[in-house]
Amino acid sequence: MNSAKVIGTVVATRKDERLNGVRLMVIQPIDSKGNAQGPPIVAGDAVGSGVGETVIYAKSKEGAFCLPNPEACCDAGITAIIDSMYTI
Repeated sequence: MNSAKVIGTVVATRKDERLNGVRLMVIQPIDSKGNAQGPPIVAGDAVGSGVGETVIYAKSKEGAFCLPNPEACCDAGITAIIDSMYTI
């Protein structure tokens, strides 16, 4: 699992029916200090996150496991909202 900052939303007029009811969010992967790591990605949101929140996400097929339909074609899924994070 990885952490990211939610930086936007995706509006799709048509999408795979297995993704019906799933919000798509644009997330920026971050390191443990909050610095951006790589390009932003789109992730299915299983927890109701919002822009500006820090989240945990899973990539690859595991990213879809948290969605209502785990067979959905989704490469990343938001699994948790981080309330606070402590690093040394």
